[in-house]
Amino acid sequence: MPVYIISLILFAALLHASWNALLRGGADRLWSMTIMCVAVALVSVIIALFLPPPAKASWIYALLSAALHVGYNLFLVRSYQVGDLGQTYPIARGSSPILIAIAAAVFAGERVEISTLLGIILVSGAIISLAFKGRKLSAPGLPYALGTGCFIAAYSVTDGIGVRLAGDPMAYTAWMSALWGIMMPPVYVALRDAKSLLTPRPGFVTAFAGGLVSLLAYGIVIYAMTHAPMGAVSALRETSVLFAALIGYFFLGERLSVRKLLACMVIAVGTVIIG
Repeated sequence: MPVYIISLILFAALLHASWNALLRGGADRLWSMTIMCVAVALVSVIIALFLPPPAKASWIYALLSAALHVGYNLFLVRSYQVGDLGQTYPIARGSSPILIAIAAAVFAGERVEISTLLGIILVSGAIISLAFKGRKLSAPGLPYALGTGCFIAAYSVTDGIGVRLAGDPMAYTAWMSALWGIMMPPVYVALRDAKSLLTPRPGFVTAFAGGLVSLLAYGIVIYAMTHAPMGAVSALRETSVLFAALIGYFFLGERLSVRKLLACMVIAVGTVIIG
């Protein structure tokens, strides 16, 4: 994998950890997530107007991915409502690389080298270990976190196939993200009401900015999937857990334990093997 692709993916991981920290810190996470999606939709539509439409063969994948992203949003919000960032985030992100590597091999015909598979296993195992307390996996939101991981795997493989059929990664990303952003507000209204969505409240600017950050982060990942295997890209992206731990330590006053430090070292080794 080229060094510049690795660098881009690690930057996307930092961005991803940042917007998840913003979401977890919000008072109303479903509202914050919906505002993020509104930001994604607005910017994506503007970008799409200046790009040619993606090839027709990719349209079904863009639509399916948008729907899967909405499911991911709902599961992620629910996992943060019942669990801590330091537990649910590692489980959700750590469970997806292996699932993606398997699905990419089955549906996209990707061949995974033994060294790459070893790196993916190390990264995923180390990330999941961050969710343990002592010797027990103590996570109230475990089903939702695992469900989030399944949605991550599903939309990642869908986009990995779709972007390769699209002919233009930027066009595919813009149209898929626009569909995703447009779908989320009606879901919010169905679960709550339109009034609470439209009522101004503190945190709007933060949530809107979080949507822009999330769009940039995923756009980078989709671009990387056109130049590297899906499983490897996913595993490197999941190093966002490293950045989340550092953000928690330096900015949120969270404890950085020996277990976390060891897990971070294993993640770094796995990243080197993948690269």
